[in-house]
Formats: sequence, C-alpha cells, structure tokens
Amino acid sequence: MARQMLTGSRIRERRMMLGLRQSDLAQRVSISPSYLNLIEHNRRKIGGKLLVDIAEVLGVEPSLLTEGAEATLLSSLREAGADQSNPIAELDRVEEFAGRFPGWAEVLMRSHARIVTLERHVQTLSDRVTHDPQLASSLHEMLSTAAAIRSTADILVDNKDLEESWLDRFHRNLNEDAQRLAESSRELVSFLDENNAQAGGPGLPADEMDRFLSDNGYHFATLETDEETVLEVIENAPQLQSQAARQMAQRLLVQYVNDARFMPLEEMLAAVAEFGIQPDRIQARFGGRIQQVLRRLAWLPEDRLGQEVGLLMCDASGAILLHKPIGGFSAPKFGAACPLWPVYQALGQPHVPLHHVFRQHHGRGDATLESFSYAWQAGEAGFERDPQLRAAMVLVAAPETTKAPIDLGVTCRLCDAERCTARREPSILREGF
Repeated sequence: MARQMLTGSRIRERRMMLGLRQSDLAQRVSISPSYLNLIEHNRRKIGGKLLVDIAEVLGVEPSLLTEGAEATLLSSLREAGADQSNPIAELDRVEEFAGRFPGWAEVLMRSHARIVTLERHVQTLSDRVTHDPQLASSLHEMLSTAAAIRSTADILVDNKDLEESWLDRFHRNLNEDAQRLAESSRELVSFLDENNAQAGGPGLPADEMDRFLSDNGYHFATLETDEETVLEVIENAPQLQSQAARQMAQRLLVQYVNDARFMPLEEMLAAVAEFGIQPDRIQARFGGRIQQVLRRLAWLPEDRLGQEVGLLMCDASGAILLHKPIGGFSAPKFGAACPLWPVYQALGQPHVPLHHVFRQHHGRGDATLESFSYAWQAGEAGFERDPQLRAAMVLVAAPETTKAPIDLGVTCRLCDAERCTARREPSILREGF
C-alpha cells in the first residue's frame, strides 16, 4: 500500500485529538462528511488543495499528514514479521496495519525489540560461560582449591596415627584452602553481579565502552560541532569508570573527530542521499581512505540516515575491536566468531574492497544483509617491522537483489547450519530453540 494511503488515519487521529467532529471538519473544507469518512478510512487518496485545506484546519503541516508511519516503525514491523523460521505475516500490508492500528504497531515493535535484546543477553551470557578468561580462571581456582581440600581431608581420614606436627600442618592447610575457596567464591559472585547489572558497575573495559557508545547512539553531536572536546566528552561520561576504558574511548573519539572533519556531517549525509551506502563512490567524492568512509558511515545519526548501519572492526587475530549492532547480525562477546565472515576474508586480501550479501544462521529467522569489508595496514611497516593489519565491515539491510546470499554463522556453538565445512565444534542449537 502506498504511503499516501495512510494519510486518512493521520487525519482522523489529529481530528479526534482536537475534539473536532467529522461533519464540522468536512464543512470547513467544503466536502461531504461521507467523503471525509472514506478518506479517514484510507479508502480515498488525498492531495493537492484539499490536503492543504485539511492540514490548515487541523493546525499541522501537510507533510505531517502524508508521511504516514515512521520509516523506523515500518522497518521494525517488517523485521518482526520476517524474523521467523517460517514467516507467516502479510509483509506487503505492513503500512496498512501501522496506519489503521498505530498503537498495536508500536506495541509489536517494542516487543520485538525487547525479544532481540534479551536474545543478545542470552548469547552474551553463553559466550561468557564458555570463553570469559576471568570466569574460567575463577572456576579453575575454585575447583583446584576444592580438590586440595578433598585431598587433605582424605589424608586425615585414612591416617589415624599422624604425629601432632603433621596434624597441625594439615589443619592449617585446610583452614587456608577454605579461606581461599571462600574468597574465590566472593570474587566470582561479585564479577557476575557487576557485569550483569543493568546500570553497569565497574566491569570489563570493553563493556564500559559498549555502554558508552550505545547510550550515545554511536554519534557525538557535540564533537561534530566542536561544542565539546574529546576529553570533555570522556569526563562527562558516567559509563567510563576505569582508566583503561577512558583510554580506549579517547583513541576512538580522536579518530572520530578526524573522520568528521574530513567528511563533515551535512556533506556526508548529502553524499549518502545521492549515492546510497556505496563506500567506493563516497570515497571518490571526498578522497581519503576507504576505512575512513566505513567508519564515518557507521557514526552517522540513524534518525537522519533513515536506516540502520552496523560496523565490526577486528585485528589480524580476528579479535573483535568494535561492534556496532544491527538487526539480523550477532557477534560473540567472547571467543572465536564464524571464520566465514567477510571481514575475515578481507584480512586475507589487504587493500581489496569486498562486497557480500549474506544470511546469518542464529536459530531464528535469518535476515539478509549486505556487507562492505576492507583491510588495511595500521602503522608503518619495514624490513624490521611486520605490518599490523586491521579490518572493518559495514553492514546494512540488503536491497532487492538477484545476488544469491551466502550463509554465515555467529559461532559454531550458536549456528544451526548443517554440513558446514568451516565448523570447528558441534552446535548447541536444536530445532525450535
């Protein structure tokens, strides 16, 4: 259904908010109440002078009546409808649904967003249990201490005639090991509480950085306009508790400012409006390096861009340095990711731009995404210094295309793709999970 067909719902909603009767509005714009009723129920198109007259009576700009449901709402509804193993929703009627039932559309959008957020939390916890080095160290310490206590207790039970000096030594060992076990348990509980608290206490520096970027919407308007310096932004960020996180933020924001000065916000938005998400054409407009364009695209405000843009950056080991989420793509918080990701393919072909269309298997409906990946040499290299590679991958929703998508995963443990030649270990996912 055309976006214009939603105008009637907007007119009816605005009229009822003003307490204006249908017959009164019809009289003031010189049409019959029955014709206005057809317009308000999206059964007649409207435009031109009549739209201007109605907007004037209702006290709004005509554009507010013709825009219909917001692009983000429609995009979220389509994602919710398609995000099923067997999509059953009438995706071609999503605008009609949003126009006729705006309240229910908002409820559905928020519910789907919450489900996606909860699934990410579950994935993060699963990754943490499997791969988190601090958690693994704490568990190893607890198990080792418990084994030592058990061994000492066995000796005391099996040897009734130990000398007094040996008894004292074993009792002292038991006491020390018990204290160590209690301390390890307290540290483990404290670590889990800090990292799972919604407010976010002092946890891992990477977690603080994630909260900092997410809370700011991955865009820093005051840096774009020089209203604040990098140090002032960091000083006013409650998410950055540790010195390590502040240092990480400073490096990233300095790079952010340099990219913003090279590609100013309004000029960059104009280039995207002209070319779309086409990094090579945008680079031709501004010059510079392709990695700058990829980063800059991810930092643009999505409310003005009109679509989601994800970003993933890694080093030569494959470790994820930065992840800006996008619907339909998940990345492990800890541990190794899927080796088939385009960003890893770029590491094997430095300075070669790569374009892919793919689906990611994660046990739910699989969204089709488009990626632009590039790897470059960070810093100077020489005969005595090996090159240090970095790679970036920008992600957007794939447009209608005849290009067949490739299949990717999150990690082997969280991927339901069968007969994958890159699989390292079995999946924990089962049908219906």
